[in-house]
Amino acid sequence: MTAYTDIESHLSALLGYALREAVPEAGAVTVDIERPREASHGDYACSIAMKLSRSLRCNPRQLAQKILAALPPSPMIARSEIAGAGFINLHLHPLAWQQLVPHILALGEQYGHHDSGGGQSVLVEFVSANPTGPLHVGHGRGAAYGASLSNLLAISGFRVFREYYVNDAGRQMDILALSTWLRYLEHCGEPSVFPANAYQGDYVRQMAQAIHLQHGDRYRHSSQALLEHAPAYADAPDGHLDHLIVAAKQTLGDNYSYFHRFALNEQLADCRQDLHEFGVSFDEWFSEQSLYDNGTVQRTLDVLEANGQLYEQDGARWFRSTRYGDEKDRVVQRENGLFTYFASDIAYHLNKLERGFDWLIDIWGADHHGYIPRVKGAMEAMGRNPDQLTIALVQFAVLYRNGQKAAMSTRSGEFVTLRELRQEVGNDAARFFYVLRKSDQHLDFDLDLAKSRSNDNPVYYIQYAHARICRVLEQWGGDPTSLDEADISQLTSPSELDLLRQLAGYPATIRTAARELSPHLVAYALKDIAAALHAYYNAEQFLIEDTSLRDARLALIQATRVVLRNGLTLLGISCPEQM
Repeated sequence: MTAYTDIESHLSALLGYALREAVPEAGAVTVDIERPREASHGDYACSIAMKLSRSLRCNPRQLAQKILAALPPSPMIARSEIAGAGFINLHLHPLAWQQLVPHILALGEQYGHHDSGGGQSVLVEFVSANPTGPLHVGHGRGAAYGASLSNLLAISGFRVFREYYVNDAGRQMDILALSTWLRYLEHCGEPSVFPANAYQGDYVRQMAQAIHLQHGDRYRHSSQALLEHAPAYADAPDGHLDHLIVAAKQTLGDNYSYFHRFALNEQLADCRQDLHEFGVSFDEWFSEQSLYDNGTVQRTLDVLEANGQLYEQDGARWFRSTRYGDEKDRVVQRENGLFTYFASDIAYHLNKLERGFDWLIDIWGADHHGYIPRVKGAMEAMGRNPDQLTIALVQFAVLYRNGQKAAMSTRSGEFVTLRELRQEVGNDAARFFYVLRKSDQHLDFDLDLAKSRSNDNPVYYIQYAHARICRVLEQWGGDPTSLDEADISQLTSPSELDLLRQLAGYPATIRTAARELSPHLVAYALKDIAAALHAYYNAEQFLIEDTSLRDARLALIQATRVVLRNGLTLLGISCPEQM
């Protein structure tokens, strides 16, 4: 067998040569090819004649005819034709597909890797949920997407750094610390003064119980006395909550930090463990508080001030974000001197850039869409390049169980956790279903389908294809390395060629998915490969007496196993050998 020739690169080069020969005045033009949707339109199609017809003032069909007339002969191309307004359709010889088998077997887990990233460093920040309660199923989608995207970029030539931004400063953590203390007081026998807009979940009660078991009534104070400092206002529940926080800090003094730290550490540890079990890891858990402690927030505002991007109004300091497309200017420092979350967010992005990353990717919930212009505007206002930042939006998944929508509010405590989802459907189904749709599209997560062992369940369908291959190879019992020398020219049946076409398209899918930040394209490709494998399995027998044909077919399914494993691993999904 001759050395492998990349099909798409080869065809693109041939058409590019033909274009330069037929129409020199076209100049240097990149000739793209694509896989047509209809099999009758050939294996590949090219629309270059239609794209250039206006600038060259030439009929597109006539231009296509000139290009085909200059097309050099190739053992890959069986025939070519012009279709429609000027499409060039190419039908390939089986050799073009057959050569793929030894190529895949030789590359193994490297099949699909490419170097479009050129070694650039990219920081992918994802999940970054407030550590104020367990991760819910909405966070799970961001975790699955971010992890899969990071893997995708890593095999595309980027140096990937995965980061979780820990919001361990600010009001939400104060609310959690207060909630924990108020539940603790109930364990001490104090009357409940717990507000409805504090954190209600059982996890808060569990933290309070743990503190009481360890310290008894050491931190007990009169709950009724708190109400004297923080009277309840029916029309201002948030104001009441803020007064309670102030009262808790004054009453507990230095001991307040204990509740704050205990709640943070407990929830952050739970989050780490949950994500670890989900197969999601990070290179850095970056503390928001560190930006205050090392002066980065203040230094960031100093830069904006020096650049004329801040002004004072009503005692507060404002960033001129309307200059950069935001709907209104934003407060960065309140009249009481406290910095806003937006101020620390600007500082965080400055910190990322100062760490020397070439590209920043933030994965946010879709409800943060309006936040994009102000963050990018702040980067520009500091003299930085906002194009270094890409925001990928993720719609929260909506969970359905028995046809009923489940609520997911962390403040009310009425939410389904990621851990509960994983326990119910398993990591594999959760990871796959999360990335089965484009990240910014709405996702209804069907639990009944995810748990089913049927061909309607896409992850089961793909894993079953992998297990089927393993079963055949196990029954054969031979040395897999011997298949490297199989005579793959015998792979000529329609089901074999269809499977080969699917395998050939995998590297292009990886390139497109990386370019578009769309790991769901890999999930689609795996479904198509699995479908072709199942069709092949049903159409042909593998363990036959003709050893030459047997080995060729075994080599093909072994190559299919490699590609399925590569794709599933990229998406963080296991590859069972038995099902």
